[in-house]
Amino acid sequence: MTTLPDSAQRVADLLAAIGHDKQVVMLPETGKTSAEAAAGLGCSVAEIAKSIVFRRLTDDAAVMVVASGSNRVDEAKVAALVGPLGKADARFVKERIGYAIGGVCPIGHVGKTVMLIDQDLLELNSVWAAAGHPHAVFNLTPQQLVTMTAAPVADVALRA
Repeated sequence: MTTLPDSAQRVADLLAAIGHDKQVVMLPETGKTSAEAAAGLGCSVAEIAKSIVFRRLTDDAAVMVVASGSNRVDEAKVAALVGPLGKADARFVKERIGYAIGGVCPIGHVGKTVMLIDQDLLELNSVWAAAGHPHAVFNLTPQQLVTMTAAPVADVALRA
């Protein structure tokens, strides 16, 4: 069995604790972008559940949108749901969420995170989410994602 990096092992332990039946998978190449992750997994870009983090301007809260890899997140739609948003830099993400950019997992955050899930993910049979490290991912159903995060499902995609 491959030894996981500490951050990915933390996710694997969380998944085991909640009875999730899928293992954390280490990609040979980075999964920092949805396209890279999809290529490494042999799935469609849409099946990558990417985590995009913003900073809410009113209270400095971390706001995470878990979106389909094929969608661009519409900041105006997200702001209409949670309040005015600003950019979250790498330091903010690491301090507030607990993971480095490129491996931001939808669970196991170090602090309270405001979360939204892209409704387009619910059209898929399964998705792959980052598991705490740029090379680590895990598979789950969209419904499992909703259950694990207790996040509301919303229309967050930028539509042409």
